[in-house]
Formats: sequence, structure tokens, C-alpha cells
Amino acid sequence: MTAVVEPAPPALSAPPELLERDEDGQRLGALLWRPGSGWRAVSSAVLGGGIGERAWVMNVQVAHGYTRTDPEAHLAELARRAGLRGPGVGLMTAAEVARRGTGSDGGVEAVATAGIEVRGWAAAPGPAVPAPQAPGTINIVVTVPAPLTDAALVNAVATATEAKVQALLDAGHDCSGTPTDAVCVLARQPPADGPAEPFAGPRSLWGARLARAVHAAVGAALPAPGVS
Repeated sequence: MTAVVEPAPPALSAPPELLERDEDGQRLGALLWRPGSGWRAVSSAVLGGGIGERAWVMNVQVAHGYTRTDPEAHLAELARRAGLRGPGVGLMTAAEVARRGTGSDGGVEAVATAGIEVRGWAAAPGPAVPAPQAPGTINIVVTVPAPLTDAALVNAVATATEAKVQALLDAGHDCSGTPTDAVCVLARQPPADGPAEPFAGPRSLWGARLARAVHAAVGAALPAPGVS
């Protein structure tokens, strides 16, 4: 995978790099964050999900019609090829990651990639395992320059999800998301003898900033209604 030099949006931490690779007969991209030490994450990603210290985050584009049954191994392989070391987070999407949306508020930075070919309401009735459909994923990566408790990290995921749904509705999309949406929130490692923020709901200081940043990023990443 090779890095493509491009103008970087302003960010507290280093903005994501755009990597490219040839796979399945296509030129595919990936966004890579290297926050380094002193950060931990909460994520629903297939690789490096959960809560813990993370040295990197990669949002990887795959081909439409992706058929591999080992996405965690695939992501780990791509991380090795990119020279990444230590624990990290790997997300996957069929959306074109170069067309990302960004948002920032009070030091919080959010980046979203959005494919919404398959979308709907989370509590819609229907079979637990729907028939195969075209891919669609909204992936969100947020950096918060403040230490958060475990509970606040979980709260941040809920807040990011609320802001995503608000952005979808504001853009005219009748849905709460796609079946494969994923999120990763990076926050500073709490000091050993110092306090950490206990809340990240939408009316807390950092939660409100996170919500506004995510809302802007998802809104910028979404296609117009009627466009996949």
C-alpha cells in the first residue's frame, strides 16, 4: 500500500493518511490514523473492537461483492503490509474512502465514510438474516482530546450514533443507518493519578462537541437522496 499526498483538513492529531492498494482487480483505498501512544479507543470494529489502548486505526475500502469470510485476518494482513505495529482498530467498508466527510468542534475531530445502498430502521420488522444485498456501511472515526472513563467512552458511541441518525434525517434519508455501520472513538489515556471525564452524552461538554462534529462529518459524507 502506498500513501497518496493530499491536502489535510485541520485536526488536533495528525489527519488520516490515504493509502491505496490493488486488490480484486481494483484500486482500493484506506484511511489510516496514527495517534501514537497515550490514546485508547472504544470501537465496534471487527478488528480491535472493544475498549483498550490503540496505536492506529484503519478504515479499509473493499470491493463491492466482498466474499471473504475472514475479515479480521484480512484487516490484520493489510495492517502488516502498511507496517503497523501494536494494537489497532480495523474497520471495513465498500464505500469510497477518499470521499470522506469531516467535522470538527472544540478540538473533537470526526471523519465519516458512507455507503447507504442497504439502509433501513434498526427496529424494522423482518428476518434476522436478510437476503444478500448490495453493500452499504457508514463508518465513523472520532478523536477526543480529553481522557474519558470507560462509561464515558460507551456514552460517546451512543452520542455518535444519535448524531449519525440526525444527519441521515437532515439529509432526507428515511433510515437510522445500515446493517453494518461501525464506529471508533479515540480519547486520551486517563492519567494514573488524575481525573477523567465521566460523561459523553449530547449535553455534556465533550459529548456535545462530539455530536456536532459527527453530524457534520456524516452529513458531508452522505450522497444526496436518490443517489447510492
